[in-house]
Amino acid sequence: MSEFLGSVWWLLVTLGLLVTFHEFGHYWVARRCGVRVLRFSIGFGKPIWSHTARDGVEYAIGAIPLGGYVKFLDAREADNPELVTHQTGEYSSAPVWQRMAIAAAGPVFNILFTIAAFWAMFVIGRPDFQPVIGAPQGLASEAGFKSGDRFITVNGENVDSLSSAMLGVVQAAVLRQDVAIGVIDAKGQAHDRVLPLSRLPAGATENDKLIEAIGLHGRLAPIVGQLSKNMPAARAGMLPGDRIVRINNMDIADFDDITSAIVAQAAGDPRLNVVVQRNGAQVSLIVAAEQRELGGITKWRIGIGPAESSRDAVEHYGPIQSVQAAFRETWKTTRDTIRVIAGMLTGKVSTKNLSSVISIAQVANASANMGLAWFLSFLAAISLSLGILNLLPIPILDGGHLLYYLIELVKGGPVSERTAIAGQYVGVALLVALMSIAFYNDILRLVAG
Repeated sequence: MSEFLGSVWWLLVTLGLLVTFHEFGHYWVARRCGVRVLRFSIGFGKPIWSHTARDGVEYAIGAIPLGGYVKFLDAREADNPELVTHQTGEYSSAPVWQRMAIAAAGPVFNILFTIAAFWAMFVIGRPDFQPVIGAPQGLASEAGFKSGDRFITVNGENVDSLSSAMLGVVQAAVLRQDVAIGVIDAKGQAHDRVLPLSRLPAGATENDKLIEAIGLHGRLAPIVGQLSKNMPAARAGMLPGDRIVRINNMDIADFDDITSAIVAQAAGDPRLNVVVQRNGAQVSLIVAAEQRELGGITKWRIGIGPAESSRDAVEHYGPIQSVQAAFRETWKTTRDTIRVIAGMLTGKVSTKNLSSVISIAQVANASANMGLAWFLSFLAAISLSLGILNLLPIPILDGGHLLYYLIELVKGGPVSERTAIAGQYVGVALLVALMSIAFYNDILRLVAG
């Protein structure tokens, strides 16, 4: 399956699951409260499929798969309100606390889905890398980080994988907050270091640019992945999968060591004695390094690239321990999401961090290709974001309805029809503006990419 078709497919799977769960929350609580449901729709627009059940509820799939809705028996939307007002199960006649419960149910079900998805992820086991870094650059190098440092804590929270460590760093980078990191160096000594993320350049907003500016990356095994044609390594008989263990008299522990060894040794004699491990045996190759220019910089090169390192860590717990881990992960993700939203509202976080369904589709496809556990992790994060965003006090969102119901509790009556209509216009305008910014950001990323 091509990347485009894969992205479209996994986007539909993601939206289908999360929107169904969200709308089922509204549906289920409404039925428990005795409110009559007329339609349960996944997607908007003209239905491409519908079925009316025995209980009178129409179940439909809309042509536009970017959301969904549950339609209630509501006098305010009826052609003859006076005939509907006193019917059993009419929505606006329900006590305000029931209407609040129905409005809140969608986001609450998204949060429940998040906890369940994280639980399943931990039970299955999410493969990852050890939180050990390669040769640091940029801010990380200036802050004293060294190749072989193992991250133990990020801002006081324990980390046991490279992904969790980097996620904590990137979250702090988005907010431009310095972050305290506890490490154990290659010699086994513990250090507390501070990464000065407040010094990041203003132009570094997207994750890839942030990580490049920070200068941290995982440690790669010294395994040959790519060989450039007509370059010294290929001519000397090196093969993909060879593990380089020594160059002249320098031992090689990770891929960064290869680069530094070539530069150091080739300056004296370009003919390098490269020892590789192949099929359980060591093979000695004579590789004549060449000076090549790349990106305006001339360096000694032999024409190899790293292999995709096998993941050497797994975030895995038993079914009971996974419950606590799922709640902990949900809380951390909730906290970080709220911090980013608050940062955008105060101007501390750039709106360039907003992403549309284009990015969601790409990440959905990438995470699905990484395995079920990674896809569950992605679903959990998106479900939680959907739940939190829907709780924002913006008219037409669930949070906007909750705001109206709180006002109704205080004043003893519903907001006026004029206020409700004005709120809808404001809500639509805000959502259109946010979606436009998100699509603009994604289009720029595609063009730049």
